[in-house]
Amino acid sequence: MKLRRLLPTLLTVGALSLAMTACTPAETETPVDDGTQYTIGVAVIVAHPALQAVQDGFEEVLKEQGVNYTLVVENAQGDPANAVTIASSFADNEKIDLMLAISTPIAQAISGAETERPILFSAVTDPVDAGLVPSWEQAGANITGTSDLNPGAKPVALVKEAMPDATTVGVLYSTSEANSLTQLEQYKAEAAELGITIKEQGITSANEVTTGLEALGEVDAILIPTDNTVVAAISTVVAFGEDKQIPVFCADNSTIEYGTVATRGLSYKDLGRRTGEMAVEILRDGKPVSEIAPEATTGTELMINSAAAAKFGLTLSPEFIDSAVSDFAG
Repeated sequence: MKLRRLLPTLLTVGALSLAMTACTPAETETPVDDGTQYTIGVAVIVAHPALQAVQDGFEEVLKEQGVNYTLVVENAQGDPANAVTIASSFADNEKIDLMLAISTPIAQAISGAETERPILFSAVTDPVDAGLVPSWEQAGANITGTSDLNPGAKPVALVKEAMPDATTVGVLYSTSEANSLTQLEQYKAEAAELGITIKEQGITSANEVTTGLEALGEVDAILIPTDNTVVAAISTVVAFGEDKQIPVFCADNSTIEYGTVATRGLSYKDLGRRTGEMAVEILRDGKPVSEIAPEATTGTELMINSAAAAKFGLTLSPEFIDSAVSDFAG
């Protein structure tokens, strides 16, 4: 998937192990091994497939490039306080050469704790709004990375395409995730153009997912942003939708396997691969972090699950099905 720098005008817009993991690079035709063993600290706010895909893509590139590395992997379990603790432990660990922060909350915590060693973020929706970098054209002094902001995905329009008669879409999101707040504003703007009403329901923790869903019991469809807290509980969201016969859509394409109707998003593995390429530039090639501008994906792919749609009582049109790159109907 092609990535490019995202212009400011577009801004209108998995389970990770807690153990120390040693990795041996895979052989490629032309690996470049400088003989150095690097230690990389990897942290995520919560475990779910999309975030794991980022790490998988990141490591894939390091192995292809013959980089020798050891990972220190931590999971904040969805708790901001844990994120701060992890960030502090990384900052105190003198063996770490580079830090990979997967998701907005963990990136904010790590950037606040470490001001000198390289930090790469990934799966951060709006790094400028989150205060991680000064602009889309300029990295921070020691931080840059890749964003999952994807204006071309048009998730509200996707709901309308699948459900032409839908007039009210419920959005469940975490009020503590800056990435979700950015997406919510995008959804509202998009919905206004389509004549759709957005019924928003914020939650403050994973414990409130069920209560938040109950508040959305009268909507035509439920749309979940790339919200780490809610996506980690996607099975609960899908079960609620099936019980109430309310179709569930999500901006995170990893959820399609877990029973959401459709998603038009990006490949998080590809996002991780691009972040891995940045890591190689920094660690092996010695390129300053400040010279690597943050990037966001511009590609989208429509994936559907027609079997899941049927469980919600929704029959997708043949035209809609034919427009998808894949159908996880089983």
